[in-house]
Amino acid sequence: MIPLRSSEDAQGPTAIALGSFDGLHEGHRRVIAAAVAGATGVGATGAAARPDGRELVPTVVSFWPHPREVLFGEARLRLDLPAEKLHLLQPLGIEQLVLVPFTPALAALSPQAFVEQVLVGQLQAGLVAVGENFRFGAGRSGDTATLRRLAEAHGVEVVVLPMLADGGDRLSSSRIRRALSGGELQEAARLLGRPYRFGGRVVQGRGLGRQLGWPTANLQVDGRKFLPLEGVYAAWVWLVDDAGPGQGQTPLPAVMNLGPQPTVDPTAPSAVEVHLLGRHIELAGAELLVEPVALLRRQQRFENLEALVAQIAADAARADQLLGSAGGVGVGEAPADEGGDRPQQQNP
Repeated sequence: MIPLRSSEDAQGPTAIALGSFDGLHEGHRRVIAAAVAGATGVGATGAAARPDGRELVPTVVSFWPHPREVLFGEARLRLDLPAEKLHLLQPLGIEQLVLVPFTPALAALSPQAFVEQVLVGQLQAGLVAVGENFRFGAGRSGDTATLRRLAEAHGVEVVVLPMLADGGDRLSSSRIRRALSGGELQEAARLLGRPYRFGGRVVQGRGLGRQLGWPTANLQVDGRKFLPLEGVYAAWVWLVDDAGPGQGQTPLPAVMNLGPQPTVDPTAPSAVEVHLLGRHIELAGAELLVEPVALLRRQQRFENLEALVAQIAADAARADQLLGSAGGVGVGEAPADEGGDRPQQQNP
């Protein structure tokens, strides 16, 4: 897996794709492809990008945390956390992901100071690729024309990529978030160019799921991760091992509940719980990767536990049918304990 580095520890000189790249959709990938192409020796102008013969390291550079978190105190959930992004960047030809700590001091830098201190001084940039809406410097005072003028004065080539349209609207991370917020998994996957996934560690609970006959693996998910609409989903699940999430493994069919427990405990916080269909696997302490496939229903409060259990059985049967899993669940049947049961808060 490619390394995650700070700006001080970045391996240089670099060919940089600069931006947030949250979701790594096709528009982002075009900017990244331009940086990778620049690292091979030919820039957007067709001229050699490295007249001095230096090799450039294809690099993605992003800020962490999000600038709006620092400047305005806004919580910004991410479609891709840094560790997830490493797996996504490697097939694109990127050799390192560099996170520049976004601080009030960095936010106060003028465009010229940012280019000189960060891009040239710390990152030793030979080429920088950005989207046409890129802004930088104190008060977002610098645009792509500013970047080109300042960077090229230091011998740094700048490549500006146009925004990518989709269906008459701009392809953006915001559109992906809106799709996920509506439970539209297929639309989110189309915009992403890949399935939406998230991971978490299985934590132990009080055993209520087992008592109801439907034991669940309860996931503690990083609170900075953007999650889809609360509800019940058909989902695929992978066990994460040293090879990475889902590498060389057959996905396990599951039904997932995302949200509170309006029938069992209306005061419980929102949580993620996964029930494997027709499987008996000890999952306590395991890391899971989850791919919600289809929204089965929104959450609802039932009159009693018997009605809840009947609905869970119907949800599991429908998920089993949608996912085409072998064997089926069977009416009133549930696999043995999977290592967790009561949902836990994602990020206490």
